Amino acid sequence: MKNKEIAKIFYEIASYLEMERVKFKPYAYEKAAITLETLERDIKEIYQEGGKEALKRIPGVGESIAEKIEEYLKKGRIEYYENLRKKMPVEMEELTRIEGIGPKRVKVLYQKLGIRTLKDLERAAKAGKIASLFGFGEKSQKNILEGIAFLKSSKGRFLLGEILPAAREIEAKLRTLKEIDQISITGSVRRAKETIGDLDFLATLKKTEKTEIAVQKVMDFFVSLPGVVKIWGKGKTRSSVRMKQGFDMDLRLVPAECYGAALQYFTGSKEHNIETRKIAISKGLKLNEYGVFRGRKKIAGKTEQEVYQVLGMDWIPPEMRENQGEIELALAHRLPEIIDYRDLKGDLHCHSNWDGGANSILEMAEAAIEMGYQYLGISDHTKFLKIEKGLDERRLAQQRKEIDKINHRLQVSGFKFQLLQGAETNILKNGLIDIKDEALKKLDYAIAGIHSNFKMVREEMTERIIRAMKNPYIKIISHPTGRILKKRDEYQVDFEKILRAAKEFGVALEINSFPERLDLNDKNIKLAKEAGVKMAINTDSHHKDQLRYIEFGIAQARRGWAEKKDIINSQPLRKLLKLFQK
Repeated sequence: MKNKEIAKIFYEIASYLEMERVKFKPYAYEKAAITLETLERDIKEIYQEGGKEALKRIPGVGESIAEKIEEYLKKGRIEYYENLRKKMPVEMEELTRIEGIGPKRVKVLYQKLGIRTLKDLERAAKAGKIASLFGFGEKSQKNILEGIAFLKSSKGRFLLGEILPAAREIEAKLRTLKEIDQISITGSVRRAKETIGDLDFLATLKKTEKTEIAVQKVMDFFVSLPGVVKIWGKGKTRSSVRMKQGFDMDLRLVPAECYGAALQYFTGSKEHNIETRKIAISKGLKLNEYGVFRGRKKIAGKTEQEVYQVLGMDWIPPEMRENQGEIELALAHRLPEIIDYRDLKGDLHCHSNWDGGANSILEMAEAAIEMGYQYLGISDHTKFLKIEKGLDERRLAQQRKEIDKINHRLQVSGFKFQLLQGAETNILKNGLIDIKDEALKKLDYAIAGIHSNFKMVREEMTERIIRAMKNPYIKIISHPTGRILKKRDEYQVDFEKILRAAKEFGVALEINSFPERLDLNDKNIKLAKEAGVKMAINTDSHHKDQLRYIEFGIAQARRGWAEKKDIINSQPLRKLLKLFQK
């Protein structure tokens, strides 16, 4: 699919235009980029079916942007983008991945110091050249070096949200082969780790007298998949390739009678597998990727369930397999019933075109209804975030009327669905909220999040968040630790204190499903659960198709062993509203 390639270019065009302080256009390109990267259909197919007119029917795609998509699909390049790069020959995406470096700062760094790449930036910062620039200073220089170090530590890792769509697309293609019987994604993707190193598939073949021909056909197909740039190896049981996106990918073929044991083994984690092998040894058994053996006799291996059963354990969900106590619970038959991917009744953190989102409130509601939700919370940014067109008290009141109108229309049409009005307010540096209590009181609930001053010392940041939680109208803290995967580490905070305050004031902590955030992380989810603190799994959607990101938040919750009872938006509407009224 070309969708992500074109979206990446549009994001960069937006950055170049923002750098030149062009009005309105950057937002148009960002909006189109968000639409393209969340589009389920291949943009090439849409164009082939209906040409440029079909492209213009995509939300956020007008005449000019449709022409550029058409140009890329025909020529593999966009002249407008290339001209922007010639005028300012910098690695925009690379440089803006550093926290605190936006397009305007990239321009200053290029014009004053000739910085084009991340290496240039690191050299200049280490040489002390950045601190003297207007608008930077010693603190900015130090933050830049910290940001570069953080980026290096996550090099070679891919976000789950980046790699899972590609994994499913490849799995679906392999499944079309008539020779394939069973196939699964394994490894850290199956365990839903937040970042992934590579991609692994496990498959069995249908029974045939021409096994060698079947193997040859499957492996030929695998190493010839679109996007393969290098073949590391091709064999009868395993083939390995490098994909254009930069990750490696393996396909293993195993006999059907070994499939369960191989699936358990290649899913991992390594630490989990070491412990399960120890348990097998303690029972006089041998466990490996081929099965469970008593002496030379195989006694299990066809399914994962029988592998765990023979070891005296309950089957363990893949997301829990990290050797963090799940094995002991499985042996004692006391595994928690972790939240299911179908348990949520709604999403409480979504943005509309009132504050910079791509879709209208009605479009967001219709998308939520399609997902089978009972409710959807529109939680647009408030006034401190001017870049996101944050709403003030007057605009919040206007939005309420719009939501009431849509709810009335939906009820008349017979939909058992309700829009809720929330707001993602801003926690100011002193811990106060940027909207008056009189306005907050009229909302169904309010979310509070930190969107500025991330580098405060631990004690001050902790007190800042706790002060916000003391506001009786704040019901959820969004993305509580502020991290952005592969870009920004968590801010310094005393999480135990935060948990105590959340419990005392009845505030839920968000599990933000956006692939770049996944905040809370699995360890903090477990701590919150143990402390009896409620959580909310939300998407932070800025486009209706991003509502699908909810699965990443649910996966994260499962990795933290959260149960349905721990998640407030697993509750039906009436119970949820009662929680908010406390």
